[in-house]
Amino acid sequence: MKTMLETSARLLKLLSLLQTHRDWPGTDLAERLGVTTRTVRRDVERLRELGYPVHALQGTPGYRLGAGASLPPLLLDDDEAVAVAVGLRTATSSSVTGIEETALRALTKLEQVLPSRLRHRVNTLQTATVRAGVAPGPQISADTLMTIANACRRHERLRFDYLSPRGGASRRHAEPYRLVHFGRHWYLVAFDVDRDDWRTFRVDRLTPRPPAGARFTPREPPFDDVAAYLAQQLSARAWPCQATVELHESADAVADRVWPGMGAVEAVDEHRCLLHLGAPTTSDLVWMITSVQTDFTLVSGPLELEGALRQQAQRCLRAIEA
Repeated sequence: MKTMLETSARLLKLLSLLQTHRDWPGTDLAERLGVTTRTVRRDVERLRELGYPVHALQGTPGYRLGAGASLPPLLLDDDEAVAVAVGLRTATSSSVTGIEETALRALTKLEQVLPSRLRHRVNTLQTATVRAGVAPGPQISADTLMTIANACRRHERLRFDYLSPRGGASRRHAEPYRLVHFGRHWYLVAFDVDRDDWRTFRVDRLTPRPPAGARFTPREPPFDDVAAYLAQQLSARAWPCQATVELHESADAVADRVWPGMGAVEAVDEHRCLLHLGAPTTSDLVWMITSVQTDFTLVSGPLELEGALRQQAQRCLRAIEA
């Protein structure tokens, strides 16, 4: 009986190791399990009999856990199981259409096999939290996201109809680079073939036209961080009021105070940086600039901005002098 329990525990540990790394040399597995390589081979055979597709590595004695025709049981520790359950609960109110019911089914299956202590942790977290202050974003079909994601992965040109609030409807041909979930929206960052430039597209305004186009050689993007590039595009594009201020702190020091979509920070030196931002009105620019909570110098902006900043300063002084 003791030998059977030890073997079962070792199989679980072996499965856990195979799930954490893609490739495992047999000697490393034997060392981690405290057994011989012959025992590892026997345990691998047992896992295969249980339906786990464990493949032998080519050229070197080792193993890899592959994807099988059916999904075998996943080995999750307590924290991983709770994280998955919470993630599925969040997905039930997702902006991706069709995924809510699927997430709910998966959550139901998971909670049926969770130990009572973990079900209690998940339910405690769920009942103690309230989702507030986040307006639902436009609904997007999971099929649309998968179509774009596959085109990104396979480097295939994407053909789609696009409805722009400024330019109206148009047919676009693009080389997709990345999907970005930013705020309440999904965006596609891609190279627009017809316009010979990089562009960002709101996915909820996009309708793919299958089949996919020809394969392409990926271009070198003009940015290192696609999320930062998108933030800069969103903050500077389409706003009637735009401004640049010099902040009297380094870019690293103010990074946490400039939220996504507010503006783009450009480093100057270790003591200064530039903040480029846009907004619907000059009043919006004022509170956005002052919310960074640091000294600044106005570099450029609409003529009314200087007066609006003075009015804000005088309003604050009157509040404490009264």
